[in-house]
Amino acid sequence: MIRLEAIYVLMGLLTGGIAMVNARDDSNPRRWRNTLFWGVYALLFFTGSYLSDLTNGVLVLVMVGTAATGLGQGTRETVTAADRVASALRYRNRLFVPVLVVPLATFLGSLLLKDIVIGGQPLVDPKQVTQIALGVATVLGLLTGLIMLRPPVTAPIVEARRLMDSVGWAAVLPQSLAALGAVFAAAGVGKVVSTLATTYLPLGSPLAAVAAYAIGMALFTMIMGNAFAAFPVMTAGIGLPLVVQQYGGDVVVVTAIGMLSGFCGTLMTPMAANFNIVPAALLELRDRYGVIKAQVPTALLLLAANIVLLSLFAFPR
Repeated sequence: MIRLEAIYVLMGLLTGGIAMVNARDDSNPRRWRNTLFWGVYALLFFTGSYLSDLTNGVLVLVMVGTAATGLGQGTRETVTAADRVASALRYRNRLFVPVLVVPLATFLGSLLLKDIVIGGQPLVDPKQVTQIALGVATVLGLLTGLIMLRPPVTAPIVEARRLMDSVGWAAVLPQSLAALGAVFAAAGVGKVVSTLATTYLPLGSPLAAVAAYAIGMALFTMIMGNAFAAFPVMTAGIGLPLVVQQYGGDVVVVTAIGMLSGFCGTLMTPMAANFNIVPAALLELRDRYGVIKAQVPTALLLLAANIVLLSLFAFPR
């Protein structure tokens, strides 16, 4: 049976390869810091499930300490800017084919993989079909790109190094913040949020509870920087006890639209650095908060729409 650990191994191979490319790149004055950072990250993917929580925590602190001293970026590239322009002009919109393979294969994999049984055992873990399908789809997208473009064999890992070093430590934020959200939920922060909400907010109607949940998801995401971190806390504090249990909301609708409400907060916060600050740096924008300022009106409209949708569809008639 294929479990999620197989995807972890793929991620370990990717980040381990990035560490090795960094170690060989003497154009980067901080190559050994980069090598340590991505090497430890690879080690966590390979062995994290087998190490103790304390050991994993120490390794994460090593990554934090390494990033705090400053990571660097090499100047070696597999192709020149002129080569990229020539390739873009040659392939035009066909360049999107490998990218489109990923969502299409993920969708088909999510539908088909769960029904495949070999020797009486399901081919993939039934609880993690979508995640595994996404991992398989990503590999298929890579193979499609290799067949189409026929780059040098080392190009995928070298270009992955270039991209990840451009993003830097912010690349690990989604995983870190999701883990932080789980820690908050296990520590009982959700119960504290529930107590504060019921004590100080007028939650005497389903609409009020829905509004508190959706706005709370957006606000807590702005603080945490990631909707995955806010989701377990706000859902345990308001979504499940109030919207679902007290007013009879449909748990699927509530959690799905609640998550979308959290992403509205993602659009409005510098804490979501990998979405808002890093792109501004990569595009060399004069205003580092320009991306956020442009996204705020859309985020507020989407949040209002989510509250309306929750009110209309969360409660069975």
